[in-house]
Amino acid sequence: MAAARQQKAKSKTAGRGKKPVAKAGRKKASKASKKRSAKRKKIYKYTARTADKHELYEESVQNPESDVKFLTRVFKKENGRLPLGLREDFCGTGFLCAEWVKSNPERFAVGIDLDRPTLDWGIDRHMKPMGEPGDRVDLLCKNVLDVNRPKVDCAVAFNFSYCTFQDRQDLLRYMKTARSSLRKGGMFVLDIHGGPESLEEIEEDTDYDDFTYVWDQGPIDALTNHTHRAIHFSFPDGSRMRNAFRYDWRVWTMPELQDLLREAGFRRIDIYWEGFDEDGEGNGIFRKIKRAENDDSWIAYVVAWL
Repeated sequence: MAAARQQKAKSKTAGRGKKPVAKAGRKKASKASKKRSAKRKKIYKYTARTADKHELYEESVQNPESDVKFLTRVFKKENGRLPLGLREDFCGTGFLCAEWVKSNPERFAVGIDLDRPTLDWGIDRHMKPMGEPGDRVDLLCKNVLDVNRPKVDCAVAFNFSYCTFQDRQDLLRYMKTARSSLRKGGMFVLDIHGGPESLEEIEEDTDYDDFTYVWDQGPIDALTNHTHRAIHFSFPDGSRMRNAFRYDWRVWTMPELQDLLREAGFRRIDIYWEGFDEDGEGNGIFRKIKRAENDDSWIAYVVAWL
């Protein structure tokens, strides 16, 4: 399980051409040619050769509209006003930044990532087509450890991206940097995946109309919690995009994150736990809790207040 994914499958049916009709006066077709005509080539929206991995990632993993609603709800309840500035660390294509500025004409966002081509893809895909709202997004090709301006209301590191920090002191330094970027009353939000299944070697498939998302958890080192994880995509034509995204991570636990956030100087930490539907799957609804059962697999937001 890679994230608190919202199922966004869209029902689409491939168009089919009419059956060929032989015209009068033509020579009768051979059996082989009839067979070839009958087997018309199916057109697929995605194949491993034609698909864009960033597009697939956004469709299967991210749901920025829900993230914006969550951040707004939690911040407004605490401060009595709308949050305006967002810092998205490890932002990739800046999808969340784009949704943030679209949601309110006073909002601005800064996204930080080390991969220039991915940032450029996001600018072309999201910022330029938006016009004016896109001008309120600044995507920086920098290390998240080196940026603490501009000051924002909300700083986030989603999709477990902070797990790239495998040393405690490095993660603590990052948390202190995120804290220094916040305005008074600001919040720093992480998501976390836990439970016994989060530590297992497992491959999990999630089907969408036009492709299958595959979350691949490698073995975990019991002494260090070091692991390798990957995202693959497979397609209806039988092709497969292996290792579209690869991660070299340390799996951080809930108690570890809370201890580090307190050490970094945050005054309070709230936990928002995802509920379950009647089938035992995550329902995308997060509520603040004080205690929780260690279910097989769970998702939560960790909200740290300045």
